[in-house]
Amino acid sequence: MTLTIATDRPRIDEVGEVIYRQVKRIDAVRGLRMTLLVPRTANPKPAILYVPGGGFTTAAHRKFIEMRLALAQAGFVVAAAEYRVVPDVFPAPLEDGKAAVGYLRTHSNDYGIDRERIGVIGDSAGGWLAQMLAMTGDFAGFDRADGHDTSSSVQAAVSLYGISDLRNIGAGFSDEIGEVHASTASTEALLVHGVAFGDFPGATIGSDRAKALAASPLGHLEGTKPPLLLMHGRDDDLVSPLQSQQMATALCERGAAVDYVVVDGAGHGDDPWFQPALIDHVVTWFVDKLITR
Repeated sequence: MTLTIATDRPRIDEVGEVIYRQVKRIDAVRGLRMTLLVPRTANPKPAILYVPGGGFTTAAHRKFIEMRLALAQAGFVVAAAEYRVVPDVFPAPLEDGKAAVGYLRTHSNDYGIDRERIGVIGDSAGGWLAQMLAMTGDFAGFDRADGHDTSSSVQAAVSLYGISDLRNIGAGFSDEIGEVHASTASTEALLVHGVAFGDFPGATIGSDRAKALAASPLGHLEGTKPPLLLMHGRDDDLVSPLQSQQMATALCERGAAVDYVVVDGAGHGDDPWFQPALIDHVVTWFVDKLITR
């Protein structure tokens, strides 16, 4: 038997557990980790940062390998980064996301990255962070990383069943779910206000709506935005599909480049999101925004 092999896919190297940022306190230093998939190709490549979901309580950055590997095989350097979660409060996750983008630009020569073409993708709470990175661009108020003086802007962003407004994550759901989101123990309340401690009894997400909006993508609509792809499952019963719909509407009203896709039969992080057809849609979108154009 003779087997003829086409060589149309590059080899992919994994660079694991890179410390992309050190968060320093008076009593401790915490290293935040990033894992990269790097195609072995000669020319500088666009990069995609993956920021994982986890309900604002975890950031397991090495999941969603199906999506990350498909992007790497399409010619992207793919970096997956953890970030701080509850009990750390906003803007800690956004500062870390910006530090991760800054790290990729600062070390672009190390990984063969085209520093002018960096995108971001996230799911659920990671979708919130991907949107926040897209919406805040070069706003210096959220850049806190030591040693990075490069831009933290992204040139394209994808949000999968992400959160656009912390004030109404359960919009359209039952009264019982609404009561959970109105609790001082909801993860969005903990992200914005912190945990109850000492003489602080905790606060609900609705207790300071301006503060909650400032921690939401919908609170940062002004200015030029990169292209966004918002995808949400029609049957999502954890993060309301209205989250992506209201973001798409707000961006369209301002003439921004936004694509909004409702996925039939999909819930929240369930099997449809890991299928080749959906992954191919995301890969094709990123190729169009960061390679073809």
